[in-house]
Amino acid sequence: MPNTYTQLYIQFVFCSKGRENSIRESFRDELEKVICGIVSNHQCKTYAIYCNPDHTHIFVGMHPAISPAKLMEQVKSGSSNWLNEKKYIQGKFSWQSGYGAFSYSRSQIDRVVNYVLNQREHHKKQTFREEYMTLLTKFEINYDERYLFEFYE
Repeated sequence: MPNTYTQLYIQFVFCSKGRENSIRESFRDELEKVICGIVSNHQCKTYAIYCNPDHTHIFVGMHPAISPAKLMEQVKSGSSNWLNEKKYIQGKFSWQSGYGAFSYSRSQIDRVVNYVLNQREHHKKQTFREEYMTLLTKFEINYDERYLFEFYE
């Protein structure tokens, strides 16, 4: 009987609503573990994750049974529900709608993992807007600036 074989590696980037610096160091590790659990529950593999105060990068090996859109829906709703139940953030937490999804080859895994894990140092040199615009340009993604994340730099 034939089987399905894939090699799908995607870096997702998504932001907190209003780009608020909601994600604090005091619970960042716990939030990352929750997100990794959601990814694993959908038969995908997390290679790297970093939750910045206002946005998150997660690099995932995708399972062919779930679409990137469905995985992001589950990650964002599950993690925001968890944050709201824990009451780590005053008021109601939510993620902005939309996300960036950038695909990579197997040979790029180590480089992308290092990039994601070094977000703290990376953002000492480059704003999130600069970073995101660079990704869109590098991947030759056509976009309309009216429909990008809310940037407040």
